[in-house]
Amino acid sequence: MKEQNCDDQEVIERLNFIQQRIADDLTAGRNCGLVHTRFPPEPNGYLHIGHAKSICLNFGLARKFSGVCNLRFDDTNPSKEEVEYVDSIKEDVKWLGFDWGENEFFASDYFSRLYDYAIQLIEAGKAYVCDLTPVEIREYRGSLQEPGRNSPYRERSVAENLDLFTRMRSGEFADGSRVLRAKIDMASGNINLRDPVIYRIAHVKHHRTGDKWCIYPMYDFAHGLSDAIEGITHSICTLEFQDHRPLYDWFIEQLETPVKPQQIEFARLNLSFTVMSKRKLMQLVDENLVSGWNDPRLPTLSGLRRRGYTPAAIRNFCERIGVAKRNSMVDVALLEHAIREDLNQRAARYMAVLRPLKVVIENYPEGRIEELEAVNNPEDESMGRRRVPFARELYVEQDDFMEDAPKKFFRLTPGREVRLRYAYYIRCQRVEKDEQGVVTTVYCTYDPATRGGSSPDGRKVKSTLHWVAVKTAIPAEVRLYDRLFSDPEPAAEKDGEPFSKKINPDSLNVLENCQLEPALASVSAKQAVQFERLGYFILDEQDSRRDKPVFNRTVTLRDNWAKKSGARRAQPEKK
Repeated sequence: MKEQNCDDQEVIERLNFIQQRIADDLTAGRNCGLVHTRFPPEPNGYLHIGHAKSICLNFGLARKFSGVCNLRFDDTNPSKEEVEYVDSIKEDVKWLGFDWGENEFFASDYFSRLYDYAIQLIEAGKAYVCDLTPVEIREYRGSLQEPGRNSPYRERSVAENLDLFTRMRSGEFADGSRVLRAKIDMASGNINLRDPVIYRIAHVKHHRTGDKWCIYPMYDFAHGLSDAIEGITHSICTLEFQDHRPLYDWFIEQLETPVKPQQIEFARLNLSFTVMSKRKLMQLVDENLVSGWNDPRLPTLSGLRRRGYTPAAIRNFCERIGVAKRNSMVDVALLEHAIREDLNQRAARYMAVLRPLKVVIENYPEGRIEELEAVNNPEDESMGRRRVPFARELYVEQDDFMEDAPKKFFRLTPGREVRLRYAYYIRCQRVEKDEQGVVTTVYCTYDPATRGGSSPDGRKVKSTLHWVAVKTAIPAEVRLYDRLFSDPEPAAEKDGEPFSKKINPDSLNVLENCQLEPALASVSAKQAVQFERLGYFILDEQDSRRDKPVFNRTVTLRDNWAKKSGARRAQPEKK
């Protein structure tokens, strides 16, 4: 992070607590001067914005200290893991801008070695085969107020344990009938040390090893040892693993491992108006409450990508929130501010009318189509200009017209003059209505002397409207996405209401009769754009058709975070 010195305005680098620990290790000559981190996802779901924080942190530390970062899949639970998740994780990490090179590993790469480690623990009298059921194991474990009780199978001989464990591997026993447990301390104040299960029987085909194994190591056994096997020097974990650290250390102390990784915990990302639990996200997908893992309302990286979020915005967001030692809630408005800030600089401006109302300029020549010059991005002159067709018949937004307008309504109304963006001043003369009394057409006149949007006689107007020429307009579908939940903390089940009942009914609004300026026909699905006055949008590559594109709204133009925090706002558009 950067800290500004108010006296001399010098920018001084300030290390966060993890960076400081690593810097101290390097100064002391530990780990032979090496820094080796890893990002260790479980391939049982899609990555979300919380994982992005971990990705940026682990790969960022390796980059900062000229080290190495592994991508390792902790694939020890084949019943919940799929190749689809492995592929999506790799795509997301690359999309964020990080490359693991040849350092791609799987916990399943070490299954034979982990099995040998388990044998060593049995031979040392530090592991035993237990026949208690999962329910009985929980009952014997005790609670935070009461110590656990020893399993009746805890004192089996080394020979019997070796025989039973070998037979477990050969597939002789049914799922759940036996487990291998570490023999540590059933009276420990840390429940994780009360003889944890380290192997269970599961006759399930693994996505990489197939049917080779019918016993699989538990996550707590495989995770720390995989770090040690890979030579990880600094294991960066979130705070929920703090109580697991003594268990990881115990395994490494009992076994001969290449290195002894140092685990450092940091606060995970909690974001308002969303859920970050894989289980809850999967529930939303499985119950069809969203359209899939890449639904633009989800905090998954695939969802954010489809919604138009950029890697740079997410990296900047992760850097801005930093790393902390205590859990807290981050306002989703800060994430929205990050994408506005990024797109304000890079997104080209276009005009689109989402709820069209027809305007006829009665004194404009019939059949004439005029090309006017428009600025692509006032923040970046190198993006150039484009030509926008103008004609007698136009579309404007329904909300930009009101027949009986209040005093402070400055847009189009009978007798009032407004500016059309890049075009002319027009004045409303009369309206046409349907049988229900709804205005269907607004008839106006224009002032030819105001071409380009300014008046030679110096008269001013109080409103500028965007528009699209009817003859050249492109019909489109536009999806207005908003926050998925109406409750800022949906995961907190207050009054017994489940999180799935807190979905914002306005989180998706589909508009099917939108009209776009023709230049938008050449926009790619990877190019976010700004619809002037309406927000930032991106072409939906999945659902768009040649004859009817679909655009997703990334975010609105209004920036609540900048307003309340004093952060630099997106600059207003230049006239």
